[in-house]
Amino acid sequence: MNTGTLYVVPCTLGDSDPSHVLPPATLNIVRGLERFVAEEPKSARAFLKRAGIRRPLREILIEAFNQQTDRRGLPALLQPLLDGFDLGLLSEAGYPAVADPGAELIALAQERGLRVIPLVGPSSVLLALAASGLNGQSFCFHGYLPVKAGARAVRIRELEARSRSEHAAQIFIETPYRNNQLLAALLEVLQPDTRLCIASELTLTNEMARTMSVERWRAQMTDLDRKPTVFALQAAERLPASGVSAPGKRWRAEAASRRQRLPAGG
Repeated sequence: MNTGTLYVVPCTLGDSDPSHVLPPATLNIVRGLERFVAEEPKSARAFLKRAGIRRPLREILIEAFNQQTDRRGLPALLQPLLDGFDLGLLSEAGYPAVADPGAELIALAQERGLRVIPLVGPSSVLLALAASGLNGQSFCFHGYLPVKAGARAVRIRELEARSRSEHAAQIFIETPYRNNQLLAALLEVLQPDTRLCIASELTLTNEMARTMSVERWRAQMTDLDRKPTVFALQAAERLPASGVSAPGKRWRAEAASRRQRLPAGG
């Protein structure tokens, strides 16, 4: 039996023109789809209109799938694929299945052997990491941190310690209206020499991606209220006092050691 393809459809990170952030190949596929599963159907229709979907919006079928959806209905959401129709999965913003309930639908599709194709488009997490200057070889995304102040402080300390021990960037997000509370907690709890990246309103007109030490951030007046933001931190390394701290020094020390081992005239 021929089955359809589940397309993982990236959405804009705001109200920007989709043609500015989505490649033509992605838009061509999106414009040809007639069935979608979306976190919020109303905003999905607004995105599809901006994307230039070919059919009248009233003819586009959009089923809702979000935190309130009864998970017993997941198989029914995939039924169009079994009937031979392609299906698009849309998040509220950015890339589906990353800090997004759509991951559960994709997991079920994979379990049933259905074809899943991710389309090229913006992911705020990867955009923030790329702009941060933090370790792109080793990083971890943690989603949302605890809301309560005490638990949040404990979690921040854990992430800083993990970053130091693994030399890895730690990435997380917050609901936009709580951004300022999270930033205040970060600046209170983190060590002064920990590097902190704040990437706000990425791909939009007022986008910002800046990395500084916590000590320098403490001297800044930064208002992130209701601005979609990704946070990333990387702790400074704590090297032994007797160790060689810089790569250049280490290489020079190794070279000197080799010269001492060479025979005279060698």
